[in-house]
Amino acid sequence: MLSNAVLSPQKFAIHAPDASQFGCAASLHAVNLLPSAQTCCICNRFVARTRRRCEIRATSGISTVINEKVRLGASDLEVTKLGIGAWSWGDKFFWNEGSWDDRKMKDAKAAFDASVDSGITFFDTAEVYGSKIFGGEDSERLLGRFINERQKRDSSKVVVATKFAALPWRFGRSVLVSALKASLNRLGLSSVDLYQLHWPGLWGNEGYIDGLADAVEQGLVKAVGVSNYNERRLRSAHDQLKKRCVPLASNQVHYNLMYRAPEQNGVKAACQELGVTLIAYSPIAQGVLSGKYTPERLPSGPRSQIYNREFLSKAIPLFEKLKEIGKRRGKTPTQISLNWLLSQGNVVPIPGAKTAAQVQEFSGALGWNLTADEVDELRQVASTVDPVQGFPVELF
Repeated sequence: MLSNAVLSPQKFAIHAPDASQFGCAASLHAVNLLPSAQTCCICNRFVARTRRRCEIRATSGISTVINEKVRLGASDLEVTKLGIGAWSWGDKFFWNEGSWDDRKMKDAKAAFDASVDSGITFFDTAEVYGSKIFGGEDSERLLGRFINERQKRDSSKVVVATKFAALPWRFGRSVLVSALKASLNRLGLSSVDLYQLHWPGLWGNEGYIDGLADAVEQGLVKAVGVSNYNERRLRSAHDQLKKRCVPLASNQVHYNLMYRAPEQNGVKAACQELGVTLIAYSPIAQGVLSGKYTPERLPSGPRSQIYNREFLSKAIPLFEKLKEIGKRRGKTPTQISLNWLLSQGNVVPIPGAKTAAQVQEFSGALGWNLTADEVDELRQVASTVDPVQGFPVELF
């Protein structure tokens, strides 16, 4: 640990998250770097987290911990700065041109192995991903199979996140725990690292939040989060979990260079204030920011209705700017887009990967930083593109 002579309380206070949210004395000893008898169950965890993060920042200037990992919120869970989304694995409807076969399964397996090989070990799935009952496969089963096969070869460790679907007929805290156990069965795991509410329910959300805390207490999950939660619901979930001494680790939302609603609706600022990590899904706009689609070459499947000819025509200046900066940097538009998100701070992007080549490209977004001018320049050009319609539950 750095001495007080090297790391002043004032410098620490600048980089540490606001501790007053935990309803305890954490803010006092966070500034003074001193333990206190006046602590709560979250407070002790918070102090250890801020000390370690500040030590790294003082020496490297980067808000990361060792091995390019970050902690999710005030939890003890560390993940790689970039994760991999498994939405497409096993899917036959939105992705994969309406089919799922052995070749696509092998491609997904290769993507998983390439991720682990490149040091990207954070994987996000959900109980509703995939389409086994329609001839596809459950994403959770595929991820569990890939993990099992990998562990037979070496001791690689991965971090697994999955999600609970808040379907209208699901009520109460016990249904969440039961759903989690079913997910664990499909994954072939005894516990999961991060369990999230996939979206806010039409009703019964208080029961779901208590179910998350129950799952932590039962040792079924290390950390808990929410997804597609607006600012009001985010604050409510955070406060309810705090009463159970369980930190809200993350809020997974739609966020990319062309869809910046979290910046405009208060979600990103609330995450920063509350010490909740923002996990960004669709960080390259479902492949559109890669630059491979044009008004003449639309994405396949339902994406062609979202990112249509009119939208892609208006986005051409942004695509050109991504290529321009990429050429200077020796990077692809995909890598520039992901690094732009990383530059926003407190954001973990989770692009979806169907092939090993895509993973290798994603990994090129790490280990460097856009300049502040480049970040602003991209934002300015992107602001001329009207955003697509987001997931309607964001408004619930």
